[in-house]
Amino acid sequence: MRFATRVVHSGHEVDGPHGSVVPPIHVATTYDRFAQDPPTHFYSRGENPTMAALERCLAEVEGAAHCAVFSSGQAAATTALSLLSPGQRLVCCDDVYGGTHALITGLRRFGVLVDQVDLSDQDLAAAALADDVAMVWLETPTNPLLKVIDIAAVSRLAHARGALVVVDNTFASPALQQPLRWGADVSLHSTTKFVAGHSDVLGGALVCDDPALHRAFTDHRTLAGNVPSGMDCFLVHRGVKTLSVRVERQVRTAQTLVDLLLDAPGVTEVLYPGLPTHPGHEIAARQLSAPGSIISFRYAGQVEKLLAGTDLFACAVSLGGVRSLIECPALMTHRPIPVEVRVAAGITDDLVRLSIGIEDPTDLADDLTTALTAGL
Repeated sequence: MRFATRVVHSGHEVDGPHGSVVPPIHVATTYDRFAQDPPTHFYSRGENPTMAALERCLAEVEGAAHCAVFSSGQAAATTALSLLSPGQRLVCCDDVYGGTHALITGLRRFGVLVDQVDLSDQDLAAAALADDVAMVWLETPTNPLLKVIDIAAVSRLAHARGALVVVDNTFASPALQQPLRWGADVSLHSTTKFVAGHSDVLGGALVCDDPALHRAFTDHRTLAGNVPSGMDCFLVHRGVKTLSVRVERQVRTAQTLVDLLLDAPGVTEVLYPGLPTHPGHEIAARQLSAPGSIISFRYAGQVEKLLAGTDLFACAVSLGGVRSLIECPALMTHRPIPVEVRVAAGITDDLVRLSIGIEDPTDLADDLTTALTAGL
């Protein structure tokens, strides 16, 4: 099946007793079992039928063997990082989500060695992966600078050192990029974003092919208790069905707004993988089926006036939903990162990030133009 069909049909077995075409929502916390029964569906911290349906769906959507879902993207990231032991080394890209930065910084307290490197630079990547490393963590496109990292090239280098490769695929979503096909070991999603798509449910997922790795993730989830509810799984699963059509619309509109921003008043730089001038454009064209619907740009005007001047764009964190959002990473998502670290990475106060929704592109263009002018 092609992608647009898989997102509708995956994990959607017809309910036998009633014939419903939508999987039922299971909210039970415990199950009536004999002591000698196989250890499955005993307690919903371990298994839940609605959760299992979502996991089958997300695995099939990415063409993978296994998926473990979590109560948030941050819970999924914490679970993946739990594989590391004191003394082991993690190499992470230098531009990452603020919550991920906090997690990897915290690992140092437990004796994990952490190096942040610009993995979009192939020479720097090769140098960083020439030494012993246990895990390589990358986002592509990155948050918020939209750097593009060659998953296949980094995976080859990492696997030569026996390292595990984890790709945070949240910005692209399975609709545009499937990291396992490029050699990664784990594809991570904050399903809160594009996968669920409506800004009304938290969730996370770890997708992989290795059964032992999958078991490590589910065992940790059961012990840590970062499991999603049946209702949360239902909402994410419902959102998956429209992922293809939503992303297609969002990408088309994003490309329209990129064209606007290139000539807009006060805009000094546009960061978008679809632009031929983007340093990662060639890799993006090969690795992504489309350049995505997240746009970052630098603005010479008063950023706070710009943020306050939009009507249709909500000034809010997160991304990937049906409503368009605008934010300043330095003031919002990445604010907890020390200033000197942020500035060194290029996350300065003039950087603005847009998440494009499914509204009419002309309305969004008018709203953005008005706000850009008001901020000057």
